[in-house]
Amino acid sequence: MRHSGDRDTEAEEYQLEVDIFGVFSIIGTVAFAVSGAVVAMEEEYDILGVFVLGLVTAFGGGVVRNLLIGMPVTMLWSQGHLFKIAIIAMTIAFLLPARWILTWRKSEAFFDAIGLAAFAIQGALYATQMQHPISAVLVAAMLTGIGGGIIRDVLAGRKPLVLKDEIYAVWAMLAGLAIGKGWFHTTVDLLFLFVIIITLRMLSVHYKWKLPRRSLTKKIIQKEGSAS
Repeated sequence: MRHSGDRDTEAEEYQLEVDIFGVFSIIGTVAFAVSGAVVAMEEEYDILGVFVLGLVTAFGGGVVRNLLIGMPVTMLWSQGHLFKIAIIAMTIAFLLPARWILTWRKSEAFFDAIGLAAFAIQGALYATQMQHPISAVLVAAMLTGIGGGIIRDVLAGRKPLVLKDEIYAVWAMLAGLAIGKGWFHTTVDLLFLFVIIITLRMLSVHYKWKLPRRSLTKKIIQKEGSAS
């Protein structure tokens, strides 16, 4: 027979998990909304374009994730508080003096790492709560972490940086693996994982760690040159 004290403890732990889940959602939303807004301003979009690109960056990955792991896409409309937070963050970014935005750009990788870590953990938690296999947890973490950035770059007419820049998606998948395997599950664990992912992302930026790649461009140019 379970005592009321045990039930109270479990309730407190559940509340802590819900709270940390909400914190990660807010952190990721602000970081990615501002990122999208700044990219829109760099491309000289009007204020509507700033809001559209910011919202797509902040929520696009979550929409794709929901489609793949079987969560209702309409859950997006229940996140009214996150929409408000995103709108406020983008409005502030739009109104800031240009020199402040340029200063922020110097720290963009750090804030982007915060969004990546927060959303990757959020996506992994969603998938584990639905008792999906580890493969689905990895995909959910990756898509939530990088999906919005990919959509943002495509809409801005850029090559998605997450697929050609320093190691990026791997860190989101690592967060998914850690949560899917149950290595990190308490609130303190998740905060520690959050710091780990940010640190790894920043190390990959500093040391320019890259995944193996193969380019055919030079060979195609050489072949066309020799043919002519």
